[in-house]
Amino acid sequence: MSSAPLPAAFLQALTEGFPVDFLTREPEELSEYGRDWTRVYAPAPSAVALPRTTDEVSRLLALCHQYGVAVVPSGGRTGLAGGAVASKGEVVLSLQRMAQLGPVDLLGNTVRVQAGAVTEAVHRHCAEHGLTWPVDFASKGSSTVGGNIATNAGGVKVIRYGLTRNWVLGLQVVTAEGRVLELNGALEKNNTGLDLRQLFIGSEGTLGVITEATLKLTQVPGKQDVFLFAVPDVAAVLRLFRDARQQTAFIISAYEFFTDRCLARVQRHRKLRSPFESPSGCYVLLEAEAKDAGQVEAWLGSLFERGLVTDGTQAQGAAQASELWALREGISESLSATGLPHKNDISLPVAGLEAFCAELESVFEARYPGWEICLFGHIGDGNLHVNVMKPDALEKAEFLAHTKQADPTMFELVRKHAGSISAEHGIGLLKKDYLGYSRTEEELALLRALKRTLDPRGVLNPGKILDP
Repeated sequence: MSSAPLPAAFLQALTEGFPVDFLTREPEELSEYGRDWTRVYAPAPSAVALPRTTDEVSRLLALCHQYGVAVVPSGGRTGLAGGAVASKGEVVLSLQRMAQLGPVDLLGNTVRVQAGAVTEAVHRHCAEHGLTWPVDFASKGSSTVGGNIATNAGGVKVIRYGLTRNWVLGLQVVTAEGRVLELNGALEKNNTGLDLRQLFIGSEGTLGVITEATLKLTQVPGKQDVFLFAVPDVAAVLRLFRDARQQTAFIISAYEFFTDRCLARVQRHRKLRSPFESPSGCYVLLEAEAKDAGQVEAWLGSLFERGLVTDGTQAQGAAQASELWALREGISESLSATGLPHKNDISLPVAGLEAFCAELESVFEARYPGWEICLFGHIGDGNLHVNVMKPDALEKAEFLAHTKQADPTMFELVRKHAGSISAEHGIGLLKKDYLGYSRTEEELALLRALKRTLDPRGVLNPGKILDP
């Protein structure tokens, strides 16, 4: 879509048919709503719409379709792929006012919420009944349910619960033409042909706008033990994971790792203290629900005897557990606060991680000799976050040009090992040029055909994921 001024007739229709505070064109708000956490693209929306109901979303999209006005759906804008960026005069459709939480259904273990509901608010709402929506990540205090679903968000508990799509029973979606779809409701079973709900989960707002969702809930897990282990390198991280995965003494809820360079950045930015006196190459944060405390103790003792860890600590209470988690969850923020990171979010089959990581080292040596590489991620589900930090002496433009030239080398390695160039942040604008490393030409042709069918005028989040 073009970045031409909004049609006068379109603006008149908004003035006559919507509340006076429905649309804002204040410069500060345009700047705020026009960007996401990517911070790569300059925001330049023409307006921000702030609906309160699905009916308002429906009527707005019908007008946008009629007048050919591009729309960027917006939630908490915590994405890191440019999926919520409005940089070409689009109208931002913010769901932040649509944050209502329905009653928790204690028989069906479900809850119906509006798309603008903040993830952490849903957690608190359900916790009162001993239930949880087990979609969890560091940005849960800012991210919204609609954005989580639109990007099929992952996070720290995927190893136990899976991706967001596993915990969505039903969706209310508004199409590009303004039609409202009710998909699956609160049904656990519905074998009536294609599951249209799945088309919109992970579509990044390019096929429709999610306005409400029926979420599937589960029991709040039992007492969680949190451990932090020191190990020498990534290979040792994987050896420990293999050993932990084979245990029957506990259920793994999270298995996270980070390198010493990540820890140093977190300590520098957030002034947090490491629980270990001596530094190590890598650290593993394990959260688990014990099934047999005696077996857990025996396993912990054996780790040192077998040389699987060099040091370790167990949180004594919730406060210490939060302190250990802060070392991991503060990484992304700390990298950006202490330097300029070039981020990549990749995933591999869990069984292929060891071989991939061994080859990845050679990619770094060839492409980034002497540069600071900060690795962390959800190793238990095959997800690695690769952060290349800009050297102080290098100009930003030169740094970005270099990383853009280097990315295909890593993506070729990802393709070789049957991985994905985007594990949980989506494609958006940032990864669009590289989608072919993870999707075949036949798949891309089908995706374009779906886009044309559901959004014939190309008004929904244009330019994201795919070009026409």
